[in-house]
Amino acid sequence: MLTLPPKVTERAFERLAEIGAAAQGKALRVAVEGGGCSGFQYEIDLDEPKEDDLILEGQGEKVLIDSVSLPFLTDAVITFSEELIGARFVIENPNATSSCGCGTSFSM
Repeated sequence: MLTLPPKVTERAFERLAEIGAAAQGKALRVAVEGGGCSGFQYEIDLDEPKEDDLILEGQGEKVLIDSVSLPFLTDAVITFSEELIGARFVIENPNATSSCGCGTSFSM
C-alpha cells in the first residue's frame, strides 16, 4: 500500500517565515495524539527536529511529522487559514471520517 506524505501549502510556509520559525531554530510540528472529543486530536507546536521525523521543507522553513503520526496524516494538506474567528494552521485530512467543530479533533 502506497503511503503519500502530507502536503504543506505555500501559505503555511509563508506564515512560518512571517513568525520567524527557522530564524529561531524551530519548525512546525504536526502530531496526532489520542484524545479530544472525536478520538484523536492534532497537536501543533513549534519544535526542533527529532531523529524519526519526516521533514517537509519550503521557503527555508520546515514542517515536522513524527513516525507515529505519519500514517494518520497520509495525503493530508497542512495550510494556514485566516478567518473572522481567527488565524491558525489547519489540517485537511482525507482519512478523517468525522471531526468536531473545534477543528483539532477527528475520528477515523
